[in-house]
Amino acid sequence: MPRLTDERMIQELRKFDTATICNVVATYPESDICLKLYDAWWGEYYTDTSLHCMYPELGPVCGYAATAWYSDARPEHTQLDPWILFEHLNSTRKPVILVAKQTYTPGLENISGLFGGMMTTKFKAFDVVGVVTDGPMRDYVEIKEQNVQYLATGLTSGHGPLQLRGANIPIRVAGMAVKPGDVVHMDQCGACKFAADKLSKVLEYATELDRRESRDKAMFQDPKFTLEKWKSLQKKREKKLVQ
Repeated sequence: MPRLTDERMIQELRKFDTATICNVVATYPESDICLKLYDAWWGEYYTDTSLHCMYPELGPVCGYAATAWYSDARPEHTQLDPWILFEHLNSTRKPVILVAKQTYTPGLENISGLFGGMMTTKFKAFDVVGVVTDGPMRDYVEIKEQNVQYLATGLTSGHGPLQLRGANIPIRVAGMAVKPGDVVHMDQCGACKFAADKLSKVLEYATELDRRESRDKAMFQDPKFTLEKWKSLQKKREKKLVQ
């Protein structure tokens, strides 16, 4: 069987939920189909409960990370080249997941609707399929029509003067530390990242985990299921692992 292209593997990963990706990346280090890429608890490879999925009906989304940092505009902040983010998006492998850090003067963090319809339209022109950000968004309906997924803290209608503080930089958003070019998988429960060179192995292990879980679900849902059968099957599996 010919090796799948990276583009095809990214699309194949959309068949799985983000919890499955977490499981094979780091969550179950004792498993033979876990890559153990990060510490299961402290590895900063997935987002925390501060973010909410804005369009759960879109299902899982996967792509390569582009990164940005925004804040309220202040005179002491360095004025960056206005094209720096779009040049970064243009050079990032496709499809793109934009991971954006938002930092504000205290009191502004919940009233800055940074990401809106026009901004999303521009991003989509660069094949951005999802945005992970630790601040609010707005223009809910307008963005929904564009089929771009968002993980954000909530919704608000306005904002004041804003400023891009950085792009194409390592950032930490909602507990997830991301570098440009990482693969990011996101769904209703949050986002997970891993290094792009692990793409093939993550897909392989996710496929195998899905197969095993489907098998186990069938066992538990069988009308003839008994605790004794479960114990017997578990002993066989443990013996096989030892061998």
